Amino acid sequence: MSVSAAAVKELRAMTGAGMMACKTALVEAGGDLQAAERKLKEQGLAAAAKRVGRAADQGRVFAAAQDGGAALLELSSETDFVARNDRFVELGRALVAHVLAHGLQEPDDHVRQEIGDAATRIRENISFKRCAVAPVDAASGEHVAEYVHGEGSIGVLVKLRTGGTVDDHVRATAHDLALHVAAFAPRFLAPDDVDSAYRDEQEQIFRTQAEALGKPEKVTAGIVRGKLNKHLSEICLLEQGFVRDEKRKVKQVIAELGKRLGEPVTIADFRYFKVGEQR
Repeated sequence: MSVSAAAVKELRAMTGAGMMACKTALVEAGGDLQAAERKLKEQGLAAAAKRVGRAADQGRVFAAAQDGGAALLELSSETDFVARNDRFVELGRALVAHVLAHGLQEPDDHVRQEIGDAATRIRENISFKRCAVAPVDAASGEHVAEYVHGEGSIGVLVKLRTGGTVDDHVRATAHDLALHVAAFAPRFLAPDDVDSAYRDEQEQIFRTQAEALGKPEKVTAGIVRGKLNKHLSEICLLEQGFVRDEKRKVKQVIAELGKRLGEPVTIADFRYFKVGEQR
C-alpha cells in the first residue's frame, strides 16, 4: 500500500527514525501510526525512552513565582512571529500571574476574556493550552523553583520539601534541578511512579528485540531486565545523572542536601511544559 508524505513526517516526528524506515514501518502496519511506532521501537530505530513532544503549534510558556508558590502557563499561537509579539508576551505574563494568584488549573472567565480580546487585537488565533500551579507550605519547608528556557520554548517547576529549613543551599539545588528537568525532560519522578501499562509495553518491546538475538531464555530475560532498568534510569528524574555532575544521580544530590541540612529532603513535585507538546 502507499502512505502519505504527511503520515511519514508525523511518524518521524514521533520517533526520530529515518524517513525510509518510517515509510517502511507504515506500509507494514497498514498505515496505523501507533503500530508503525511500535515496529520501529522493536527494531531499535526509535528511542523508547524519548519524550517526543511533537510540535503541533507555536506559542510560549510563561512562569510566575511568589512566596506562596509558582505557576506555569502555555499559550498557543498560529505563528512563531506572534509568540514573540510584545502584546502576546504581556498577555502571557499577566495571565500566569492571575493563574498563580487564584490557584487555577483551568482557565476562568477572566482568562478566556483576555485571550479573546488579545486575539482580536493581534488578529491571530490565540488559545489557552494548559497551566500548572505548585503551591508551597512554608511551615513544611517547601520551596519551588521555576525556569523558562530561551524565549519560552520550555517551562519547568520543581518543588523541594525539607524538614523545615529553606536556605541558600535548598534554593540553589531547586534551581539546578529546574535546569536539569529542562535539559533531560524526565517523565516520572521514580520507577515506582511508572504506570504498569507503560512498563509492560516497554518490557514487551525489549523482549521482542532480545528474542531476535536467538539467545537462551535465561540470557534473554537478563537482557530484557537490563534494557528496562536502563530505560527507567533515563525517564525517571531521581535515577538520572545530575545535570551538573552526571556521575551522581539526582537522588544522590537530594540525599547529600538532606545530610547537609540534617533533615529529610524530597522532590515533592515537578512539572515540564514544552511548547506544542502532545501529551
